[in-house]
Amino acid sequence: MTELTASPPDSPPVSGTRPAWLTPNLWWLVIPAILFILLFFLIPVLSLFASSFDKAMPGQITFQGNFSWDNYERIFTRSLYYTAIWRSVWIGAAVAAVCLVIGYPLAFIIARSLRPGIATLITILVLCSMQLDMVIRLYGLMVLMGDKGLINNGLIALGIISEPLPLMYNWVGVIVGLVQVTLPFMILSLIGSIRSINPALEEAARSLGSSRWHVMRTITWPLSLPGIYAGTLLVFALAISSYVVPALMGGWKVITLPIHIYQQIAEVGRWQFGAAVAAILFLTSLCAMALYIVALRRNAGGRV
Repeated sequence: MTELTASPPDSPPVSGTRPAWLTPNLWWLVIPAILFILLFFLIPVLSLFASSFDKAMPGQITFQGNFSWDNYERIFTRSLYYTAIWRSVWIGAAVAAVCLVIGYPLAFIIARSLRPGIATLITILVLCSMQLDMVIRLYGLMVLMGDKGLINNGLIALGIISEPLPLMYNWVGVIVGLVQVTLPFMILSLIGSIRSINPALEEAARSLGSSRWHVMRTITWPLSLPGIYAGTLLVFALAISSYVVPALMGGWKVITLPIHIYQQIAEVGRWQFGAAVAAILFLTSLCAMALYIVALRRNAGGRV
């Protein structure tokens, strides 16, 4: 008896099928974002770099094509400017470190809280600080930390100090102001990373006799490195490019690169030199973040 096998007939073409090039794809969804980035980020940055190589002419905004290295030579031959580069970098690094030390325990409590109501309440308190305008928040800090502020008046009334502490118009006031502004970004970055850690790993380590500190140091901290990376990188970028905080809390005594950019463009009208300082700020931020990423990837075992 012969077994007959028949192949199924080919499916007839469906009428009305659109050609492949008309089939909607997901990449069409990113076109608005790409256009926005090109129009409001890439083009301004490229024009900024182009203007930085133009010959400085007070009051001249448009690019003239007069190629010159004078702007960059002026930056790197005067200690005023490369000192500002170093000051901006170390203040940004200090703010990121302080935010990590303060924000990690709070983010851990929010992520590991067994009561959703408590976690929600703390999260709302963190988000509330982001609802007020930055200038209003900084003026509140000035009332708190000024020579006649609440802190100094309280310490003097208690007899702890006899003269007001210099809490403002120096690097201490700038760091405190930047931490107050950027701390919510660090906490929100850490919450998601800590929540993604499987609690069974910590429970297994505890059941095998590890202490809480050992579990935190060997399991929780390494597995939360992606969130630490994201939070510190975001805080560093915000701190190194901040103008309002050094201007108000530093009292124009802590001169950073954004202060120089404002002075050159808004006060002197030297757009080309201000563009060169802005380009140096952009490149400094990129270099610092690149070094940070390389160091963190080595410590994170390839998870970031």
